[in-house]
Amino acid sequence: MKFSYAFLILAAVALAAHAQQTPATSILALSKRDHTLAIVDASSLKIIAKAPVGDNPHEVIASTDGKTAYVSIYGNNNTLSVIDLIARKPLPTVDLGPLRSPHGLEFVGGKVWFTAEGAKAIGSYDPATKKVDWILGTGQNRTHMIAVSPDLKTIVTTNVASGTVSIIEKTAVHFGGPPPGMPPNGPPQGAPPPGPQGFDWNQTLVKVGSGSEGFDITPDRKEIWAANAGDGTISIIDFASKQVTQTLPADVSSANRLKFTPMANLPSSPCCVAGRSRSSTPPAERPSSASPSATAPPAFLCNPMAPGSSLPALPTITSP
Repeated sequence: MKFSYAFLILAAVALAAHAQQTPATSILALSKRDHTLAIVDASSLKIIAKAPVGDNPHEVIASTDGKTAYVSIYGNNNTLSVIDLIARKPLPTVDLGPLRSPHGLEFVGGKVWFTAEGAKAIGSYDPATKKVDWILGTGQNRTHMIAVSPDLKTIVTTNVASGTVSIIEKTAVHFGGPPPGMPPNGPPQGAPPPGPQGFDWNQTLVKVGSGSEGFDITPDRKEIWAANAGDGTISIIDFASKQVTQTLPADVSSANRLKFTPMANLPSSPCCVAGRSRSSTPPAERPSSASPSATAPPAFLCNPMAPGSSLPALPTITSP
């Protein structure tokens, strides 16, 4: 099967049960070339509807209820395209203002979380108020992909050109506070109380390989696996210590996506990396002197999370 791998972004979505003529489980296929979002029946793999999106679409995410899709319009743009998945038609575009080059998307806590490469920032958009209600700068170049924890207290991003991973954590702080000179045993009678408790965000930068882009968090949330497109490696970060504990030579260049996904008959969730194979020969069979191939086909490399496993020892699956 031949396909234009570089022009398709896929997302699975469980659509609302009352949707008419729309399968309960569908696949959203985003075409960069045609500037369309296709709704595909997950059972028959037939396209049942298409909707137009903005120029240069890159990522798509569905709302938790499966009723709405959001598409980041990348490059010199500052918008999110919005698609009604029930009526299967476009809705008004979201204007992100100065937050240019949106890319990575998450839908958590009823909001759309996004990266904005052109602003070196991340933010959240509230569909209920139709406003961007939160922005945080990363100070990193090409903040690209994003993951947000279910409790909204931890955010992880990859920063491609900086070769870093940001671990951003929400912490409690006291704003304001008592006036200078307050005695240690508390404020004097009649003095204002300490400032109210609020929240702030602390960012830890972890240096990884060149061109860190695709990443995922292990199902037990103990590790972050980041695919480094520039040098064909995977950096494994321990969440607790926020340090790289291992670097795997995945032998997949342009590794721009990485995902843990459950598979039947395996004891644990395997890690799958999408990129471009450095050679058409499986790594285990290739001599050490083999040179990378600039014309190697798109590749999907999967590795079960077995103790002591090594990615290069596994076969690379390529499209014929």
